Amino acid sequence: MMNKNSRYIKFIVIKIIRMMALFLGLTLLTFALSQLSPIDPINAYLGADSNASPEQILALRKQWGLDKSFIEQFFHWIESLSSGDFGRSHLYKAPVIEVISNAFKNSFFLMIISWILSGIIGYILGTIAAFKKNTKIDNFIKLYSYTLASTPSNVLGIILLIIFSVWIPLFPVGLSSPIGVYDTDVNLVERIYHFILPCLTLSFLGIANVAMHTREEMLEVLDSEYILFAKTCGENNWELFKNHCFRNTVIPILMIQFSYFSELFGGSALAEVIFAYHGLGSVMTQAGLGGDLPLLLGSVIISSLFVFCGNLIADILLVIFDPRIGREVDEN
Repeated sequence: MMNKNSRYIKFIVIKIIRMMALFLGLTLLTFALSQLSPIDPINAYLGADSNASPEQILALRKQWGLDKSFIEQFFHWIESLSSGDFGRSHLYKAPVIEVISNAFKNSFFLMIISWILSGIIGYILGTIAAFKKNTKIDNFIKLYSYTLASTPSNVLGIILLIIFSVWIPLFPVGLSSPIGVYDTDVNLVERIYHFILPCLTLSFLGIANVAMHTREEMLEVLDSEYILFAKTCGENNWELFKNHCFRNTVIPILMIQFSYFSELFGGSALAEVIFAYHGLGSVMTQAGLGGDLPLLLGSVIISSLFVFCGNLIADILLVIFDPRIGREVDEN
């Protein structure tokens, strides 16, 4: 008879195997779509005004391995990946893994700060809206949440740029560091100064989603019988939240936050393009438009792993802390 811990381990292992299968399928699909792209890597690299001869173009195509068949290119790419070689970026003239690691640091810092801020502030706003149900405060929070939840991050980014960089010039128009300064010479204050607007863009959108989910979860708890009993015992709103609401809502909201990784990364990519912020999203966009296949494929792989890990963490938290899912695992 398999014990409870063994069943949980089996559930997690199955999730990891499915994630790996999905990752392999995504890898194959990404590579296939890159081959079907109308953008020719050689033409994108050389530019429209290139004076390269047909012989030079042919030599460059051979050097990049584009003269081989699709199957040969795919297996050569997989073989290189298995040894940790992501190839060399044609645009940056550097190893792909080096370009991605530098860009991912900026993206990760942007996403994790936005993720934390949106979770904390969104949870607070959702809690206030639930305890102030059908009041002006509740209506304002709902209006804010519904409006921003339906606003694309690139549109919100442009609005913030117009307000805080043009009308009220408090922040720079873009870039992740001052113009004309080497990356190694940029201090922490300058990085934070250029970081604020992209971070606010992502945070505002995340706050809206978390606030609405928190409100619904909190209202469900407040409408329960044990809350009614607690009220009859004389507990005030703070005691109700501290003793009952927090522990019954924080785990579901935390799981929603982890499953929000895919939307967070998509929003980050759009925000990075709008603000010319050097992150993985902007690098991926440049690679796609510039026909840099090694960099594009490497970016897709790293970003997919990031999203898959977030979803996996959400699944693990769900099966551990949600009694209903835990019972389903025990029954299976």
